[in-house]
Amino acid sequence: MLFSSPTFLFAFLPILLGLHALCPRRARNALLLVASLFFYAWGEPRMALVMLGSILGNWLFGLALERARSARGRRAVVALATVANLGLIGVFKYASFLWENLGHLAQAMGGADVVWPVLEPIPLPIGISFFTFQAFSYVLDLYRKQADVQKNPLDFGLYIALFPQLIAGPIVRYKDVDTQIRKRTITLDGFAQGVRRFIVGLGKKMLIANVVAEQADKIFALEPAQLTAGVAWLGTVCYTLQIYFDFSGYSDMAIGLGKMFGFHFLENFNYPYISRSVTEFWRRWHMSLSTWFRDYLYIPLGGNRRGSARTYANLVIVFFLCGLWHGAAWTFVVWGLYHGLFLVLERRFLGEGSRARLGVLGHGYTLLVAMVGWVFFRSESLDAALSHLAAMAGQGAGAGRVVHAGLYLDPLLWTVILAGCLGSLPWLGALQAWRERTRQHRESLGQGPGGAEFALEWGGLALLGVVFLLSCCMLSAGTYNPFIYFRF
Repeated sequence: MLFSSPTFLFAFLPILLGLHALCPRRARNALLLVASLFFYAWGEPRMALVMLGSILGNWLFGLALERARSARGRRAVVALATVANLGLIGVFKYASFLWENLGHLAQAMGGADVVWPVLEPIPLPIGISFFTFQAFSYVLDLYRKQADVQKNPLDFGLYIALFPQLIAGPIVRYKDVDTQIRKRTITLDGFAQGVRRFIVGLGKKMLIANVVAEQADKIFALEPAQLTAGVAWLGTVCYTLQIYFDFSGYSDMAIGLGKMFGFHFLENFNYPYISRSVTEFWRRWHMSLSTWFRDYLYIPLGGNRRGSARTYANLVIVFFLCGLWHGAAWTFVVWGLYHGLFLVLERRFLGEGSRARLGVLGHGYTLLVAMVGWVFFRSESLDAALSHLAAMAGQGAGAGRVVHAGLYLDPLLWTVILAGCLGSLPWLGALQAWRERTRQHRESLGQGPGGAEFALEWGGLALLGVVFLLSCCMLSAGTYNPFIYFRF
């Protein structure tokens, strides 16, 4: 079940909101846990057992840490939790990839006569990377004494399985929602903010991401012999917009849904395409994942405290694993190493002050680096990625007579690309900040809302209504609606 599906929008969500409003406070967590398990099991009931196993295992690890009396005992519990969590994600996500590459290595060493048995593909539980990292962070925070143990298995299960952030993030730290799980308040203003945020995310997904995704998928499916520079660049631009508006749209919907039920999740995207360096890009892109790798891998490896060479090595290790986290394929590994290389180069040759002074050149450089990286992220193989990049550089094999950019560029796509470019800029936040400053100034003068504030408020509500109606129309028409988180 997806947020951007009629079943969720017009059945699951309204029914759950009604039941949650009528339910006694002490029973709301149980209701949300049951609803979240139902939400997850809707598409793959058997895979829900994997998540339940993760919940039970990490809850028990937490209890064991609480009861361990010696440092050695606590280290043993964390070691076991590490093996269990990484083993879980390794079996389901990476076993086939490792087996296949071992086969290639065996054939390279032993020749064509080597017969390597075929491993049947292992079904990938949706969101396993998200809920595994979330559960593991709980154990690690307990070990560091940065969180309190949760003795109620139902409340701990809700922390892992809470449906708004279950399959697509953001990755929520237990210490950030501990109090909210035990005690939270739903206000009319908070609920309204949640509805608005959800509609914004739904619009990002349905009206921008899905439209450009259809053309991006068509272009990335072309044979290398059909690629021209114009077609390759158009595919890259479309995917650059798709992945941002899809990822950030789901995060917006998750944050909005959380507010509707009294939870407050941290922001996950902060206009990454306005960054002036790759370093800044990663401070703005998928921030819950970036901070997870920083806190649980980069800093424990030594961070930047052990000299330049060790810092560079740590950055490369972190982004190698970040790439692998996104998918079991060499394209993801190269994408991670590629970003790690640029972070090393920026740290070596560009200080914070230099990066800030790059201005427009910094924006252009960062966007180009990100777009080239997205080609590796999106392509099905390294050969396909290199062919696509060659075409972008003007070395494509296509003649442009049969396949050309005009086949894909229609008024709708032009409009959506323009909307996507505008939506990647923080003008809305600046407008809201201006509105808040104006309101405070008028209140200090003892005045009520002015005409501009009134028009902005009601104009924004009208625009949200239009976005919701258009999104519903797209859903009812059965338009292209991919779910790219299946890979994660």
